[in-house]
Amino acid sequence: MKLLEYEAKQLFAEEGIRVPTGILVSKHEEILLHMDELAGKVVVKAQVDVGGRGKAGGVLMADHDTVIEKARQLFNTTIKGVPVTRVLIEERLDIRHEYYVSIAIDRAKKQPVILFAETGGMDIEETAQKEKNAVRSVSFCPLLPDVPNFLLRELCGDSPAEIQKTVNRLYHVFCHKDALLAEINPLVTTPDGVYAADAKLIIDDNSLARQGIAINRDLSEREREAEKHGFSFVELAGTIGVIGNGAGLTMSTLDLIEFYGGRAADFLDVGGGADTERVMHAVRLVASVPSVRVIVVNLLGGITRCDEVARGIIAAGVAIPVIVRIAGTNAEEGRKLLSEKGYEMLDTMDHVVKKAVEVAG
Repeated sequence: MKLLEYEAKQLFAEEGIRVPTGILVSKHEEILLHMDELAGKVVVKAQVDVGGRGKAGGVLMADHDTVIEKARQLFNTTIKGVPVTRVLIEERLDIRHEYYVSIAIDRAKKQPVILFAETGGMDIEETAQKEKNAVRSVSFCPLLPDVPNFLLRELCGDSPAEIQKTVNRLYHVFCHKDALLAEINPLVTTPDGVYAADAKLIIDDNSLARQGIAINRDLSEREREAEKHGFSFVELAGTIGVIGNGAGLTMSTLDLIEFYGGRAADFLDVGGGADTERVMHAVRLVASVPSVRVIVVNLLGGITRCDEVARGIIAAGVAIPVIVRIAGTNAEEGRKLLSEKGYEMLDTMDHVVKKAVEVAG
């Protein structure tokens, strides 16, 4: 789950990383309560979960006299289609130099990897593409409580010693918060020291309960509903709904849809042993996706009973066409139940997918 900037900065500050003094408001009138705290120049930042926020107009410069109007401007706009509901107002730092640092998982090496560049800011991606050696990286054993000093020196080069300490503290955040990504861009030097001028933190969804987070905000309503029922569910951009049991079978169904010129609207794996109620919820969930024109149910009965699958499809009672391929335990009984209700059934995955692509147009 992605945290917003102000949330990430709170966690950074708890680990000793310096962040600018700021206030968070949910409407521009609240700023009147904090005018005494806003001496001098400030930065007004939309708190939205989008990349390239600065270039999209989500970061504005202001002073004591213009801060309310700038905040009002952000509240009345959207950033890349996302409405602004919170604004962070921070002191404007006297920046002398900008750096870039991030920590992520190198999945090939199964270790954390730290990236560091001596130039940071909005154009870091372009800098990395144009200058081959602009971004340095190191990876190391995640069992270590700190980044080894020799690696910090190799990574940070001639940057100030406080930069190295900040990188190590960012590593502590990365570990303690079960992060997939921890990033500061830019990490800046000022006459008063080193600050995280911006902050990004993505927490592993599998650790949300351990981190005390009850709701995964990154999930759509349908994805949240799927999580409640224990489905593996991902919304896609197509018109053919897909329900399978087992990740391999479901992915193969998606691949076959693409092969025959169709586009899948979702990936939904009901898992093993799905009963009538579970299948019913799955069918209704897929049918609720606005783009779906037809649903493919492709299940193999092992511990899953095909008659239970059939009853679930019938109980769902959706108006969208449902084309079924079931095989395995109690398959004949399941086919009989569906046939009596007028559902279309085909014998192979190839046939059921071809028919679905045809129906979807």
